[in-house]
Amino acid sequence: MSPTFVLVHGAFANSFSFAPLQAELALRGLRSLAVDLPGHGFAATFPVEYQAPQDLAGLASAPGAIKGVTLADNAAHVIDVLERAREHGPVVLVGHSRGGVTVTAVANARPDLVDRLVYVSAWAPVDLDVGDYYAEPEMASFDPAAVAGAAAANPADVGLLRCNFRTADPDVLAGLKAAFLADGTDDEFRTFLNSFQPDENLDVGTSDDRAQAATWGTLPRTFVRLTHDASMPLAMQDRMIREGDALTPDNPYDVRDLSSSHLGWLVHPAPAADLLAEVASR
Repeated sequence: MSPTFVLVHGAFANSFSFAPLQAELALRGLRSLAVDLPGHGFAATFPVEYQAPQDLAGLASAPGAIKGVTLADNAAHVIDVLERAREHGPVVLVGHSRGGVTVTAVANARPDLVDRLVYVSAWAPVDLDVGDYYAEPEMASFDPAAVAGAAAANPADVGLLRCNFRTADPDVLAGLKAAFLADGTDDEFRTFLNSFQPDENLDVGTSDDRAQAATWGTLPRTFVRLTHDASMPLAMQDRMIREGDALTPDNPYDVRDLSSSHLGWLVHPAPAADLLAEVASR
């Protein structure tokens, strides 16, 4: 039976960003379902202070619905989706970027619901907690100032991560484009930026949420390296692969490459759809 691809987005994103990829998958006769994690999509908060003209002081303190959402909430939501999707055949669970943390938690808890894992330049923590990887040498080429420049609130004050993606500051926009969509046009970059939501939850899990050999490690898995990714450098992607392979040496990653920035594969998704179709055929 043809599988269903269940697509899990990254930080500040939502199911909307997968629409072009889903169109390409449909044209290849493949089913897909893009998930909105709790507090994302139409459940997101867009404070009135975020609208134009912006009230930056108000934005720094406005409440957001995603406050208090945990990794466990994300995993439970995806598990509910998988239980329904699996009634119709095999499931390929795809995580991008921070979505890999959720995918890993799901695979730890319910490997019976997944037929293959696919990480697209995504976090699959094994040796460290996700936050600790940012201090490692493999992240040295990532410039955190690119994202920090968009920060719109103190997380300690509002209980969430908040960015002002509607800024017109040319330096901030240039930094974000270099980090996420350096291979896109300015219009493509701003279009994608306007699909982002301002808020993201704080919880990326603990050491208990790292990949577990007895559950996660039993599943076939693919890692798609984005070879021009500046926000998750290739060195860190390769480390994710090495750590996973070391955890389960008899079940290594199937490694594929896409020539893309962190977001470029979603803007021009035909190669990614071809790759996923080939993975599904296995």
